[in-house]
Amino acid sequence: MNPHLSLVNICAVSLLALSMSGCNADKKAAPAAAPAAAAPVAVDPGLVTPPPAVVARITVAPLANHLVSDVLRVAGQVDFDERRIARIGSTVTGRVVEVKQSLGSAVQAGDVLAVLNSAELGQAQLAYLKARSQATLEQRNVERAKLLLSADVIGTAELQRRESAWEMAQAEHRAAADQLKVLGMSEAALKRIAQTGNIDSLKPVTATSAGIVVERNVTQGQVVIPSDPMFTIADLSHLWVVAEVPEQQAAGAKIGQDVAIEIPALGGEQVGSRLVYISDTVNPQTRTVLVRTAVENKQRRLKPAMLATMLIATEAVPRLAVPAAAVVRENNQDYVFLQLKPGQFKLIEVRLAPEVSGLRPVISGIKLGDPVVVDGAFHLNNERNRQALEGA
Repeated sequence: MNPHLSLVNICAVSLLALSMSGCNADKKAAPAAAPAAAAPVAVDPGLVTPPPAVVARITVAPLANHLVSDVLRVAGQVDFDERRIARIGSTVTGRVVEVKQSLGSAVQAGDVLAVLNSAELGQAQLAYLKARSQATLEQRNVERAKLLLSADVIGTAELQRRESAWEMAQAEHRAAADQLKVLGMSEAALKRIAQTGNIDSLKPVTATSAGIVVERNVTQGQVVIPSDPMFTIADLSHLWVVAEVPEQQAAGAKIGQDVAIEIPALGGEQVGSRLVYISDTVNPQTRTVLVRTAVENKQRRLKPAMLATMLIATEAVPRLAVPAAAVVRENNQDYVFLQLKPGQFKLIEVRLAPEVSGLRPVISGIKLGDPVVVDGAFHLNNERNRQALEGA
């Protein structure tokens, strides 16, 4: 046997043994593989299982129909009560010599607002005095004619002629007096002119009703004519609120319906009233119908031209609705709690109409008979948020 081949075989066997022992050592040194992690269990954030103390504060009731009125929200404004407003001008042409009242002044009927100097008035008074004097003269001529007729100095025809002239003079006297009344003179002023024979060309412009001067369109020295409006006086203790209802919704408005008027300038404060007028025609430009309410304004907090929103409640009809206390408002969305089983509840997103008399009509999200938390939803939602925070 070749000694060199035997040595090679021995070395090969030794190397094989060493490699096998190293592999066994590596197998023993390798750590055990870690067990796979369990998959996380998803938790519904809308579910809540409150403790008994919270459950005791909750009331659950099946969703039911309620008599609910629709509310028409229409834009409007505060306006003058046209039955309590007076626009005052002069009855004669003249020059303003004095202005006695300013904007915002409170006046009573008969108070002098301004004084005019009117040549027209003076001429009319002169014509009245002439007509009165002529009528007096013709009356005396008739009386003298009667005496002459009885003395057979004149004939009957002359008496009749003088009587006719007297009747004509009386008619002219009455016409001149009526003209002065048209120009604004009173009976007392006429008697004073007749007694004194003095012509007074000064014409006072007086208030025809009590109220507040809301417009003044004259200044001292201005010439005015009868068609010029000089002052506007309004009783602000009673006002109107007018609004334009779209023609598609006009059928829901009825005279006598309750109306809430929301005034933004008063912080959204609402004033109660009733519809007193609904127009019989449609505005062809805006396709709306004018409606009107009357409101008391004793404290004068409301002012004409203030913006307003008119809330008109229509006839009540059965509608699916939840109490306003049952609604949870989050992220500009409405939610309610449904009872899944005793002691477990779920937050459900819903679509609801605006609140009417403490109720929110249901548009979608829940149906008739669903067990809804109608009281205590606030406490239940706090518990849901607490449990979600602890779970996180």
